[in-house]
Amino acid sequence: MDPVIVVGAGPVGLALSLSLARLGVPSVVLDDTTGPEPARPARTAVLRDDTAGYVARLGGAGALASAGTRWTAWRTVRRRRLMERVEFAPGGPWTPGDGDAPASPVHLPQHALTGALRAALEGEELARIVSGSRLVEIEQDTGGVSAHTRGPGGTWWRGSFLIGCDGPRSTVRKLLEIRFPGRTSVERHAVAAIRAELPWPGEALLHRAPGRHGGAEVCARPLPDGVWRLDWLLPPGRDLVTPDALVAKVRDSLAGWAAEPALAAGDAAAPEPGRGRGQERPVPPYELLDTGVHTVHHRLARRWRHGRAFLAGDAAHLLGALGTQGLDEGLRDAENLAWKLALAWHHGASETLLDSYQAERRGAVAARLRAADQALPLLRDGGAGRLRRALPGAARGGSALLTDGHLGRGPLGAPPVHARSPLAPAPEHAAAAPVGTLPGAPVADVPVTTADGAVVRLRERLGQGLLLVLVAPGTGVWDPRHWRSAGLMPRLTGAAEGLPLAAEVLVAEEYPGAAAHTVLLVRPDGHLVTAMSGVRPAELYACADAVRGGASGGTAHRPPDEADTTASGGAAGGPAGAESAVDPAGTPVFHSEGD
Repeated sequence: MDPVIVVGAGPVGLALSLSLARLGVPSVVLDDTTGPEPARPARTAVLRDDTAGYVARLGGAGALASAGTRWTAWRTVRRRRLMERVEFAPGGPWTPGDGDAPASPVHLPQHALTGALRAALEGEELARIVSGSRLVEIEQDTGGVSAHTRGPGGTWWRGSFLIGCDGPRSTVRKLLEIRFPGRTSVERHAVAAIRAELPWPGEALLHRAPGRHGGAEVCARPLPDGVWRLDWLLPPGRDLVTPDALVAKVRDSLAGWAAEPALAAGDAAAPEPGRGRGQERPVPPYELLDTGVHTVHHRLARRWRHGRAFLAGDAAHLLGALGTQGLDEGLRDAENLAWKLALAWHHGASETLLDSYQAERRGAVAARLRAADQALPLLRDGGAGRLRRALPGAARGGSALLTDGHLGRGPLGAPPVHARSPLAPAPEHAAAAPVGTLPGAPVADVPVTTADGAVVRLRERLGQGLLLVLVAPGTGVWDPRHWRSAGLMPRLTGAAEGLPLAAEVLVAEEYPGAAAHTVLLVRPDGHLVTAMSGVRPAELYACADAVRGGASGGTAHRPPDEADTTASGGAAGGPAGAESAVDPAGTPVFHSEGD
């Protein structure tokens, strides 16, 4: 078959192409630029625990270790009072922490992330990057996709599928005539990268209503080598942020933090001895590395699939207010789509499987946007009571909700749960056993033992096929030669060999909420399909068959016009013109503006 065409060589497009290569699928990345991404210290990425693990599996572990940092804690301060301090578990630059403490996100410059993924891709035989290729035309038929590019390497490219990862002004989206409704300039932030010593080394800070500290809200997040990224929330409007005004924000914030370094829980900071309110505070030394203004838009493409063409990353969605991370969601797009396209490329895929990408990922991003759209005016207008009534999970108040958004928790930031996925097995086949993970949610990253006796983290085995995890306490003291032929293992191994998808059997000493002899079925992207007591071959087969969308009759051959009927419908498809279930009419974030 023809390779997959990926349009765009940003982090999402590179990650998708790398994922396909690891699954034995060739791809061509069309890049309209002619060189590496420029180094901008103020343009950084915050990767949640699951997406950082995904990047590490793709070959970006070195960049996460050298260019990224994990924070030791997160502070949320309102005026001069510490509202919350979250301590993170110690661990490596990308290895999740153990125990009750959560693992910190990974913070690194985006050009370092892009460079690492690009270097990993250049070592793949099944992938190639074609620079200076500007897409100008797309044609689809029942056998594949043709893409016409202009530039030094301009030509017609033939592919089995095409994915637009080409950013907010996506050419793919425009050529497919897919609407991109939403809101413009939801928030604006002034951004600066500085090298300085702040009073809380290694800890990130969200300071709300800091008075003279540079604005209504400022966030400070550390990077390696004493570098910090500072973000100030700007007032509504389009007033120009001059260099002098931005330097003033830097100086005011640094002076205020130096004067009030010890913010204790429940206690206001004492005024600096011998200095009145009207006197100037000294500014600690700092080096200004980079500045900019970051504008947050909220938009969601009406369709993410058009026949054999798909959208991912900023081409499909824009979000970022209240601490949410758009790049995080784009990498989740790539991980979700890659294994489904690999199944379609190697074995053919049902329409249910291909449509499930839009149903799962668009539904998750829409829920994130809805939560932010509901919370944003209440948070900025100080309506704490109305906030608690409007948004479930906001009972702890606005500061805690903002913290959750930054740390990947709650309605603004928690990893998606595909509870209503078209790939979910029928209830009569799931045979669900109680575990601490909901069906459709990401699995916990527990230690597991492989068939050769190696002990690894569960997430390290993701991406290649299904995982069958047997919870068997005490296995660690056995020699693998013995436990592989004892108890439930022979029956589980036999059941795995009979599944319609490739599956690996792993053993865990324990799993949150699971009893001994529980078997977990995990998708290639780490979401739990089901958990069952003991080995049930018939139920396992039915669940695995549901994951692949049912038996496929070969690669999808629907004409593009017919494919639009399902793609524009609800979560599992619907009649032409039907309103999507994830953004019903009247939802302001999706219907306030046109393209």
